[in-house]
Amino acid sequence: MTKLAVNISMIFTEVPLIERFALAREQGFSHIEIQFPYELSIQQIQQQLEQHQLSLCLINVPAGDLMQGGNGLAGIPGLEIEFKQAVDLALQYATALNVPSVNILAGKQPLDADLLPCLNTLANNLKYAAYQCSAHDIQPVFEMINGTDMPRFLVQNIAQAQEMLEAVQHPALKMQFDCYHMAMMGENVLEALKENIADIGHIQFADFPNRHQPDTAKIDFQAIFDYLIHSDYTGYIAAEYKPSNQSNQSFAWKLKYFSAE
Repeated sequence: MTKLAVNISMIFTEVPLIERFALAREQGFSHIEIQFPYELSIQQIQQQLEQHQLSLCLINVPAGDLMQGGNGLAGIPGLEIEFKQAVDLALQYATALNVPSVNILAGKQPLDADLLPCLNTLANNLKYAAYQCSAHDIQPVFEMINGTDMPRFLVQNIAQAQEMLEAVQHPALKMQFDCYHMAMMGENVLEALKENIADIGHIQFADFPNRHQPDTAKIDFQAIFDYLIHSDYTGYIAAEYKPSNQSNQSFAWKLKYFSAE
């Protein structure tokens, strides 16, 4: 059974975050992800999950100023204490809300910093996060983000992610694979999935290059979803796109590809 989820940070943005849980359930989802849930209390989220019979499958570790155009936390030398505090906060939410997976955003190479110290800092911080997550039986993942949308991001493609896994050397750490970001980086999305599925802990999707819902641009989602549904992959597959119209009008793909699920 495919575990299909919807990201309520990017979808259902017509209403405040607290109101999006109900809309996810109305569209037939049992699982949701929230990029940064920290504007809501654990109690507020718990109430919404219980009321609408939802599970929260993924959250991000707080990323400092990354989403406001800054460099973030995880790969910045000198911010190790702040990163550990961010991991602690994420684990408070994840353990209380039974979140099975936590994503760590690498952040960007500062303009005045050399690359190698940033990568070393990132590897050490990922190792710390992996140990902390594992102690709570939570899956740690880290995401490749394309360098067009986020210039200087420290992990942009499959090869760089493989190198980071090798540097960290913690069996619990996996990649978070976003089909849109990989297509933006010129990867063959289907082949990259097939070749790296054992190292992938979470999958997200949006079409390329517009980042709208499936079947609005160039990615062959028929082949991708067919592969994932029949593969040994046991993680979640999450819709994380910018709807091209009203959110509730963007789910034709769900009926087309997952009606039998």
